[in-house]
Amino acid sequence: MIEYHIPKSAFNEIYLKYMDIQQDTQIFYGGSSSGKSFFLAQRCILDVLNDRRNYLICRKVQRTIRKSVFNEIQKTITRFNMDKIFDINKSDGTITCINGAQILFAGLDDAEKIKSITPINGVITDIWIEEATETERTDILQLTKRLRGRSNNRKRMTLSFNPIYMTHWIYKEYFKNYKESPYIDKELLIIKTTYKDNVFLTAQDIHNLEHEKDEYYRNVYTYGNWGVLGNQIFKNYRVEEFDREQFSQYIYGLDFGFASDPCAFLEMSYDKNKSIIYIINEFYELELTNDEIAKRVLEHAGSDVVICDSAEPKSIRELQLLGVRAMAAKKGKGSINFGIDWLKRQTIIIHPNCINFKREIELYRYKERDGISIPVPVDKDNHLIDALRYALEEKMSNEDAILF
Repeated sequence: MIEYHIPKSAFNEIYLKYMDIQQDTQIFYGGSSSGKSFFLAQRCILDVLNDRRNYLICRKVQRTIRKSVFNEIQKTITRFNMDKIFDINKSDGTITCINGAQILFAGLDDAEKIKSITPINGVITDIWIEEATETERTDILQLTKRLRGRSNNRKRMTLSFNPIYMTHWIYKEYFKNYKESPYIDKELLIIKTTYKDNVFLTAQDIHNLEHEKDEYYRNVYTYGNWGVLGNQIFKNYRVEEFDREQFSQYIYGLDFGFASDPCAFLEMSYDKNKSIIYIINEFYELELTNDEIAKRVLEHAGSDVVICDSAEPKSIRELQLLGVRAMAAKKGKGSINFGIDWLKRQTIIIHPNCINFKREIELYRYKERDGISIPVPVDKDNHLIDALRYALEEKMSNEDAILF
């Protein structure tokens, strides 16, 4: 046992009673900035210190882990002044305590790697899936197979997420008997929290959440409620595995962002004869500089043309100087609705690893005024949708010329 002292003030009080709770399945959900991940990272560190557990922490896609939950665990170790107690190996994504217990990280997009993950001592006793709404039910079923082997501790599966819509498989699977938080039975724990439960938020954080104007986003991200999607723009899509190497031609789109909006890049292919768009790859990150963007884009597009948001001519020029064949989208008056109408006439097939595009297309919807839908898209969660429109702009224009 390693001795340590952490003041109670380091925790959000609402979570403390769930530090040692042992239900097989534990769900921590609710609004944005409610401190869910902050607490679960703290609990993970303390569990490992107590020589009780080996953790496996997952997200749907491996590349999203380093800048999210891996960073959260690192920051927690530093906040607790425990850098000398843990060995952080960034190259292979493992964190090892001096007592031999480990925290392992994996993306669910690599099934073979998941099967081969084994801690150096004992068995995996805890699995934590961050952003669990990105996953499919089969992902969770596959993970339960990792909770095998002898242990002195009851094994736990923990899911954390912001709720999105009531048709999601997680809602159907776990919320059948749920009426209010906390819900606790012999095997299941469900805890809902919101920004009001997080004492570490700034006044600006709180102001932004409380002044969200869009009803859906306010209901889901401010109040932590399961949403009901109305006025959904796209219904002509499906998520499906396909061979990424089968295509002879690739198309690329880029929407710039930095601090509050992500830089969004999309790789796709278009089958004109069948009117099918294949969404092959993406990256979707905050605070990327232009040289970082260029490096990432070149890995995907090489010497091919990339159609970019024309609102940033300086960034386009910098990408060109860095070797990217960047070109500005034409856009123009009415281009958004024109692009949407064209896209609605296609079939869109999304590779399962493109989780951010999947989320955007699910949430993309028309505004309402006095309860009536108006043909204006909500200007949120549309960065990859915009990149899609830019990339296919020429295809749309050519078809329009033929049809009209």
